[in-house]
Amino acid sequence: MSDRLAGGRLVVGVPRDALRPSGVFLCLVALFITSGAMTWNNFGNVRLDAFLFVLSGWLVSLCLHEYAHAVIAFRSGDVAVAQRGYLTLNPLKYSHWLLSLALPLIAVVLGGIGLPGGAVWVDHGAVRGRLRHTLISAAGPATNVLFALLLAVPFWIGVNSAAHPAFWIALSFLGFLQVTASVLNLVPMPGLDGGNILHPWLPGRYRRGYDAIAPFGFLLLFAMLWNPRVGGWFFTGVYHLADALGLPPQLYRFGLDLIRFWSGG
Repeated sequence: MSDRLAGGRLVVGVPRDALRPSGVFLCLVALFITSGAMTWNNFGNVRLDAFLFVLSGWLVSLCLHEYAHAVIAFRSGDVAVAQRGYLTLNPLKYSHWLLSLALPLIAVVLGGIGLPGGAVWVDHGAVRGRLRHTLISAAGPATNVLFALLLAVPFWIGVNSAAHPAFWIALSFLGFLQVTASVLNLVPMPGLDGGNILHPWLPGRYRRGYDAIAPFGFLLLFAMLWNPRVGGWFFTGVYHLADALGLPPQLYRFGLDLIRFWSGG
């Protein structure tokens, strides 16, 4: 156990390993790098390689998204996020494995969409100031935006996608997933990061209504996307954003077919 600085004050009782990357996260990073190399070299079943590459990359981005929430909360005074293991980047520490891991992975494989999920529980009573609450909520989507930008960089510099096509399809598809996650996370709906960004600034009577709806925000979002018209509007907007970002549509639109290695496509 040792002392740590959080929210401008010294706190006691935070173990050293609470701030170190977990073995689970390091294994995910190793799988991401290894499967990327396998996809690049067409090793074995390249569609299985691409599946592992995209899924491990997506899990790494989920870990970084939740870590961003937790580290800003810790710096803002919520020591409990360290005690719960959120600063170890271990996805198994998240408060709701179904919403945080299972559903997002299913959404990637079945729908080609980066679905947000509730994971890090923040003790808002330990955080002072509306701006800090907003920054905690904004940190996760900002990570997805940064991830999307980094994945788009190779296409900005004009890579030859005809060489190692499976790798570039998988990489562009992973970038597309980050765009979908960025958009969905910023939807100003109760319970989602976009709504939580606005929550501290709402008048009291609206905040009470927000709090009543927030537990069902994720389900409401899922129901909206299930509607063909709303889902069509969403994907049209995301395609425009991905194209504007520089992700080549002739690549990322094949990504979902590529990673479904169990199909005959």
